[in-house]
Amino acid sequence: MGLFDMFSKEGRTEAALKRAAAKAIHKHIQSPDRMKALDDLYHAGEEGNADAIYAMLRRFSFVYDKTIEDESEKDWTYNAICSLGEKALEPVRRYIAHADSISWPLRILEKIATDEEIWATIQKLREEHEPGYERDPTVKQQLLTFISERKDPRGVGLIAPYFEDMDETVRFVVVESLLKTKDLAAREPLCARFVDPKEDSLRIRVRIANGFVELGWDVVGFRGQFEKLLPEGFMLDKQGRVKHSKHRDDKPVETE
Repeated sequence: MGLFDMFSKEGRTEAALKRAAAKAIHKHIQSPDRMKALDDLYHAGEEGNADAIYAMLRRFSFVYDKTIEDESEKDWTYNAICSLGEKALEPVRRYIAHADSISWPLRILEKIATDEEIWATIQKLREEHEPGYERDPTVKQQLLTFISERKDPRGVGLIAPYFEDMDETVRFVVVESLLKTKDLAAREPLCARFVDPKEDSLRIRVRIANGFVELGWDVVGFRGQFEKLLPEGFMLDKQGRVKHSKHRDDKPVETE
């Protein structure tokens, strides 16, 4: 910005927005000062300034050490950006593509985008965060959770491939996400993972078993292998449904 630009109306406005953007993500200033900055950015966003909206989204990139203020600021920012509707779509999608945490912006996207636009974003994120090693799998985990919450028939097919991820926590999130769909189509990939000899996580098998108890699902087609791998405290009934054992020394019911 040149000297003349600094004294023009546009130059002053740009400089003010840059100051507001810096304050909005300054975690060591007082909450009222951040809120004033966020409000200034919001009014610029109302006028169609996409960079101001993008700057607001950056408030989701850190946690303030005062929990109540942190949640209050994020709730305000979430509602403010949602109220901008279509104006916010481009900066939200741009932010999601580069953010280290996407749970809040995905919630915003769900409010302002069409179903087609949401699924296009999901597909792009899946391509960028495929199963495999990733130094920080946070985005991958948040994406899987988001897909499961949409209750869409396509969800199971998008989530299950992440059972091949190297990160045990990611695989655990896959289990949680598949169970959360409550879609019977999730039963087969969950059973297949339970009996997979490559799976060495006890907590994953325990969570699958508990999930089958909660949902009342049977393990037809996998009974023999499944029964052998049941953790202590679980059994199969005559219909092949997973149940909690009443006693530690209970034996699984024999197949009739």
